[in-house]
Amino acid sequence: MIIRPVLRRSAAGVLLLLAAGASALHAQGPGPGRLTVERVFSPEFYGDPFGPVKWLGDGSGYTTLEPAAEGAGRDIVRYDARTGQRSVLVAARRLVPEGSDGPLAVSGYDWSADGKKLLVFTNTARVWRYHTRGDYWVLDLESGRLRRLGGPEAAPSTLMFAKFSPDSRRVGYVREHDVYVEELETGRVVPLTADGSRTTINGTFDWVYEEELDLRDGWRWSPDGKRIAYWQLDATGVRDFLLVNNTDSIYSFVVPVQFPKAGTTNSAARVGVVSAEGGPTTWLELPGDPRNHYPARMDWAASSDEVLVQQLNRRQNTNRVFLAAAASGSVREVLTERDSAWLDPVDDLVWLDGGRRFTWISERDGWRHVYVASRDGRELRQATRGSYDVWSIQRIDDREGWIYFVASPGNPTQRYLYRARLDGRGAPQRLSPEGQPGTHSYGVSPDARWAIHSYSRFGTPSTVELVELPGHRVARTLVGNERQKRAVAALERGEVEFFRVPNGEGTELDGYLMKPPGFDPARRYPILFFTYGEPAQSTVRDWWEGSAYLWHLMLTQRGYLVASIDNRGAPAPRGRAFRKAIYKQLGVVNANDQAAGARALLRRPYVDGDRAAVWGWSGGGAMTLNLLFRHPGLFGTGMAVSPVTDLHYYDTIYQERYTGLPQEDSAAYRTGSPVNFVEGLRANLLLVHGSGDDNVHYQNSQALVNALVAANKPFDFMEYPNRTHCICEGEGTTEHLYNLLTRYLNDHVPAGAR
Repeated sequence: MIIRPVLRRSAAGVLLLLAAGASALHAQGPGPGRLTVERVFSPEFYGDPFGPVKWLGDGSGYTTLEPAAEGAGRDIVRYDARTGQRSVLVAARRLVPEGSDGPLAVSGYDWSADGKKLLVFTNTARVWRYHTRGDYWVLDLESGRLRRLGGPEAAPSTLMFAKFSPDSRRVGYVREHDVYVEELETGRVVPLTADGSRTTINGTFDWVYEEELDLRDGWRWSPDGKRIAYWQLDATGVRDFLLVNNTDSIYSFVVPVQFPKAGTTNSAARVGVVSAEGGPTTWLELPGDPRNHYPARMDWAASSDEVLVQQLNRRQNTNRVFLAAAASGSVREVLTERDSAWLDPVDDLVWLDGGRRFTWISERDGWRHVYVASRDGRELRQATRGSYDVWSIQRIDDREGWIYFVASPGNPTQRYLYRARLDGRGAPQRLSPEGQPGTHSYGVSPDARWAIHSYSRFGTPSTVELVELPGHRVARTLVGNERQKRAVAALERGEVEFFRVPNGEGTELDGYLMKPPGFDPARRYPILFFTYGEPAQSTVRDWWEGSAYLWHLMLTQRGYLVASIDNRGAPAPRGRAFRKAIYKQLGVVNANDQAAGARALLRRPYVDGDRAAVWGWSGGGAMTLNLLFRHPGLFGTGMAVSPVTDLHYYDTIYQERYTGLPQEDSAAYRTGSPVNFVEGLRANLLLVHGSGDDNVHYQNSQALVNALVAANKPFDFMEYPNRTHCICEGEGTTEHLYNLLTRYLNDHVPAGAR
């Protein structure tokens, strides 16, 4: 999934290959209300820490981590939802291993079902995007015994996805591509698989499954704790992409990453069930070639006898739902979803009525709605209806018959909490306050009586509250972020306008426009468009964007207008037709929409069309190139960070989902790739890439450089050695990059009103 990285502080200067004067950057001096890149990424604008929060099973309260009352570390505390009474469940001092002088640094934790044991995740390490590898410790709350899991053979930071068994006597985990169960009383470690390797992956996933299907934890306890179901991937045949590291040694070396490019060989994936005591695995008899089908979701089917699997075909336009017998592996199909474009696996599948029914999400009527399916597949009943999308299910209250979900029927830039009857009767009820526009997110308690509620607006940091449902009564504010809000409020800011513009083909596009402080509509201002444009990300949201907002605000303080537009294809709650208009037309439909929206803004009298620029990252970098190459003359300057330049270079699951198979849809791949249209470049172009990018490979920018050179097109280029897709590793890197972007914009698009 190619997304715009979250802007965050990191660290590390590298050699600047562009000569650009910095004199104009601080011409007016920073001042207390004015921003610099260094201030944008400084702790001055950090929010207050909070969480992670875990609701107790009965919904009576929640637990969270807070700084220890005594000494170092963090205590695990409990809050009563109704009274707010606080109690320390596990003090940090109880998490000091024998021989250590300090407590474990808790990155995550979980409780056993009987409430007598605590599982702690610590000493974590990143696997591609997230810290999913580390050490696990178990604290016996009665005896106080603290023990590290894994046995004597386990190296530090090698355990993944540890979970208590339902009977609380064991913990299962993945270590170095094998699945294990460890008995807590005896410490006996039972290997359930023994063939794990770089190419035989048990209980977790390869690069593309993790990145594009959001799959990391690849195993599940059965409800009775007697069996474990797990994925196995056979990655033989998936070619290595070689990243070259030139700086971490006096001799260069390669870092191989198994990465299936569009149209090439995938890992073969299958699902098996094994006894938690060890023994042979029973493989589910899923149909089709396992290299050309994706078992995209799997879990126990509200039973210890059956497993439910969602299987996508390679084109990802058919999702077949199977119930599999755990004992024999035989399967029966109970539901099939089809689409002429693509489908996403259903995450909001919840079992109802003791396992006799389950919820399903479908766009079959043109909108994303909740359905209820019978276990035998004979009945599929629609539970929500209307011209709006159910964006995410927050909680199903099966006992009272309610679905709690997030939607935004009237404004796709915002999000609100609703509830509707499971039986489909009556209209949905909005629970978020009518007088509180913006984006609302919720963590609803198991009994649906309470929720952790967070809300924010564009330019306004988040507030976190505990609210009582369904009336949304605020019980107490948990995080006000008052220091952060004061820091932001003290900044010089102009107005922000949310608007709609026609795309010339019958669709209106959502956008925002940030105006400089002291804006004068009688004068003309330069404009910078921020773009993304692909199905993985929406940019036009009425919410707090942190440092991304602050950097754009800094540019408005220097006299720029900053705008962004969501084209068709963006993941916005505007119905199936809007989201899937981009199918097999990536780089064309989205670029045409962006160009139409930009032209509409450029016609405004206060916008100086001679000083128009565009920038984006990842998919937004590709969009920047498509706008410059396909719509010459629209922008005088573009800044493309880590762009995909040739769709053949990206991975199977993402690219084939939206563009088809390159062997059969070659025209869509050619027309969607900006590298084929460099002759259209008439603008200043800054190209930026990290040479260690395992996601959008540096190869993309190198291919574009070759094409630009062959076409004799001038451009500017910056490589960040060994940085990944976020270009965030190393001291000072983030500040260096954004100073570079700021200078380039300032040098080629002079700031200020005229």
